[in-house]
Amino acid sequence: MSHGRIDLIESRCTSCMICARECPVWCIHIESHTEVNADAPTQQTGRGPRSRTRNVLDSFIIDWSICMYCGICVEECPFDALEWADAAVPSADLAGLRHDIDQLAPT
Repeated sequence: MSHGRIDLIESRCTSCMICARECPVWCIHIESHTEVNADAPTQQTGRGPRSRTRNVLDSFIIDWSICMYCGICVEECPFDALEWADAAVPSADLAGLRHDIDQLAPT
């Protein structure tokens, strides 16, 4: 199977960082923050369950200038948030090889 670039399905990404940790060349950079999950019960009186939190994705960047296109990130993502795309990585210069969430969205 041939492939071009890797697309991010943002709605599936939980900011677990597995893709970034498993990347042999560390070309994936993720930033996120934690928010209290509004759907879960919260701790009101100091007793009972603690507040549930979730990670919210702020930034997801792949630096194609150092990516080996090995696909380890795609294989290791437990939420199928990364997938191979047929499109090539478009760029005319080295600075254009650093793609963020908007550029990684499936077309």
